[in-house]
Amino acid sequence: MCSAWMRSKRSSAPIPLWPRDDRPREKLIRGGVHTLSDVELMALILRTGNGERSALDLARELYARERSLRRIGTRTPGELMRLQGIGPAKAVEILAAFELGRRAQAEQDEPRPILRSPADVARRMIPLLRDRKNEVFYVLILDAKNALSIDIELSVGTLNASLVHPREVYKAAIDNGAASIIVVHNHPSGNPEPSGEDIEITRQLAEAGRIVGIPLHDHVIVAGEFYTSHAERGLL
Repeated sequence: MCSAWMRSKRSSAPIPLWPRDDRPREKLIRGGVHTLSDVELMALILRTGNGERSALDLARELYARERSLRRIGTRTPGELMRLQGIGPAKAVEILAAFELGRRAQAEQDEPRPILRSPADVARRMIPLLRDRKNEVFYVLILDAKNALSIDIELSVGTLNASLVHPREVYKAAIDNGAASIIVVHNHPSGNPEPSGEDIEITRQLAEAGRIVGIPLHDHVIVAGEFYTSHAERGLL
């Protein structure tokens, strides 16, 4: 009973008043980042509470409300700010931390990875696209050895459709000196099957690529953890 009461009292107190060994920051420095729980890591991002509740209290409430880290990372600033104690600054810090994590997961060991297959494309793009709520259209600029020079987020569409025109795609390709390109977009519905619109824009892009001399290697669709490739389906 006494130890439970002490834990409750400690949780409601400002973290700087906790025993030094129990503070998340000191615990991380002493034992490494892997020793912290999800809630403790979130508390480090929040840094401070709101007077009545510590940063750990806020982190615990946020985690209890959303029930997973992935859900927290897909929220908008306004949705996060519905929790009392999380204002604009804390909301954007949380989302920035999740976006850094996604980008780190998408990053390859090589600075200019060679994309040899649809699976290589999926490994890079799934972390960036799986949690997006709207359709997002990317153009991957490749050099003559199929090494990725740059990926360009070209458009963000509605919940169900991403509007893109071949001239926008190939303007980006020409402006960035592409030898060839791959285009990628997501299906927030979770269904990776290409729609009739997807097949038609792929046909248009492939034809435009033949005209300007910058071939379209593939059109990859990401849906959650899954993907489909127009090239593998014989749709190019």
